[in-house]
Amino acid sequence: MTDEILDRATFDQATFDQAIFDRASAAAVVMARSSGADRAGWLRAVADALDADVADLVAIADRETHLGVARLTGEVARTSGQLRLFASVVDEGSYLEATIDHPVPTATPPRPDLRRMLRPLGPVAVFAASNFPFAFSVAGGDTASALAVGSPVIVKAHPGHPELSRRTAGLVEKALLAAGAPAGAFALVEGYEAGIALVQHPAIAAVAFTGSVTGGRALHDLAAARPAPIPFYGELGSINPVVVTRQADAERGSTLATGLFGSVTLGMGQFCTKPGIVFVPTDSALEAQLGALESSTVDAVLTESMLTESIAAGFTAGAERLLDIPGVRPVLGSVSGPLVVTTPVDTFDAHADELLTEVFGPATVLVRYDTDAQLLAALDRLEGTLTATLHAGDSERVPAVLERLEQIAGRVLFAGWPTGVAVTWAQHHGGPWPSTTSQFTSVGATAVRRFLRPIAYQDAPAAALPPALRDENPLGIPRRVDGILATRD
Repeated sequence: MTDEILDRATFDQATFDQAIFDRASAAAVVMARSSGADRAGWLRAVADALDADVADLVAIADRETHLGVARLTGEVARTSGQLRLFASVVDEGSYLEATIDHPVPTATPPRPDLRRMLRPLGPVAVFAASNFPFAFSVAGGDTASALAVGSPVIVKAHPGHPELSRRTAGLVEKALLAAGAPAGAFALVEGYEAGIALVQHPAIAAVAFTGSVTGGRALHDLAAARPAPIPFYGELGSINPVVVTRQADAERGSTLATGLFGSVTLGMGQFCTKPGIVFVPTDSALEAQLGALESSTVDAVLTESMLTESIAAGFTAGAERLLDIPGVRPVLGSVSGPLVVTTPVDTFDAHADELLTEVFGPATVLVRYDTDAQLLAALDRLEGTLTATLHAGDSERVPAVLERLEQIAGRVLFAGWPTGVAVTWAQHHGGPWPSTTSQFTSVGATAVRRFLRPIAYQDAPAAALPPALRDENPLGIPRRVDGILATRD
């Protein structure tokens, strides 16, 4: 990586000026005219660059985040894998939603020739996350999905891993330029003021953010207050409730306890999908087994190993807040982490706001219920969440519980645990407020939809039409023609 590449890719507070927006705006024009094959090639080039530099990237990331070589090596593979997934999304072509309605002069009223597809919004601001220094950061899913559809990206680096951000930015910039992407297709900025400037600058057409509810809400309000408001796609807080029925607890409560502890402490509990509240029957085997865990297992996770000092301090404060609630008692652990507390459903009813405030880190709350009515009433108190998990008996059906979980969650699990988000065509990583600010996913193939807008062409001459909308379908992509979905012409 040359200094020239790094200088062009990175802008700090002192050098952040209009030039970066001018480059992105110029690149947007070129990228909007680029072919899907070109953009797929750009993404694969970035993926190859990350894989080729994995050892050095992981070493830097481990110094800055304490997440461990194994976890970080896997995260690089996930990041390059999702870049390649978006390349395949572009190759396949259905993301364009190409739709053709041929004219029908005899209709009442007469129907013109109408052809519709999705086009890129323009330059996108991406705010990197703290807890995924690769997959939700400089070259993560937001960057990949925006580049895939032809939107330039300006990333706001997270202060928790600055050296890694700069190193990754240099690799991305170098790979894109070598693969033929225009200058300005990608850049990195750093600093609080740079983030504010990104959201407010008229060249920016959309914002993608992963972080806290407080920070996300502030940026969302900035985006909405602009003279020309823009979409803000925030992935914010999530409590990720788990329901364990009485039958499930009787059948496998001890096993569920081990799985829950592993999910709560995975990555020091710094996953947006960590189970934050678990509804269990009174006198559950799950709670008893958690309390019996060996101290050596509990001590494996400590706040000293968390991402940043501020996150560790926030965890300790949140853990102390939970333990100060009357009726809440510890099952295992302490304020230095991990921590599992338990409380009866009556205490939950009296202190729901406090118990449902996310504690970012290895902590969870067990809420004990006695009757199905108590469980359903408690579920009615929950806000929007990324995930909800149901552990029922092998032959058990609980439609009323499932109905409530479907209303609040973007992904409902029927076994296993919510930590770990597969990057696939069918994935949905989102949910009602406050988990996200939109109904789009930030993970998986349809994440590209955030950075596209529809445009319809009426009675356009063939020469003026984009290739995706021409009758001969030169791209060979799936389209809907006169109401009939055709996978290929």
